[in-house]
Amino acid sequence: MPKATKMVPTPVLKVKLALTAAGAQDTVRTFDDEVPTAVAAASLLGCDVAAIANSLVFELNGAPLLILASGAAKVDTSLVAATLGTARIRRASPDFVLEHTGQAVGGVAPVGHPRPIRTILDVTLQAHPILWAGAGDHTSMFSISYSELQRITAAQPLRVR
Repeated sequence: MPKATKMVPTPVLKVKLALTAAGAQDTVRTFDDEVPTAVAAASLLGCDVAAIANSLVFELNGAPLLILASGAAKVDTSLVAATLGTARIRRASPDFVLEHTGQAVGGVAPVGHPRPIRTILDVTLQAHPILWAGAGDHTSMFSISYSELQRITAAQPLRVR
């Protein structure tokens, strides 16, 4: 009897397609257990929590701002706002995140969104040869180098803490 094939969730499929459309490798891995936090992901992957590229969505003047931050970092929103020349940025609501990324909080990927999102890339992630990022849901991650992540997201490298 043939083995049943597990369906790939739509947000994960969109990430896989975005990776290959950008000329990057599809390195998406799906796990049996959820990896909704950087600590959980690092534990499952056997890597440093600082090598996890968290996809954090903020609201900047009504528009989404995606910050790809090291899992070991807490984003200094005042620093980022000052660097961007704006009064402030604030953490987006789960509904705002889903509307702009098509992905739920805890599984947001750097790519695969309905429309391009202005993106900031934490410069401290450069210290790691391989980064791991969410791939669209709570059980999927993909690996990528810093330079490739910057290229496929057109992210602005920035100090975020």
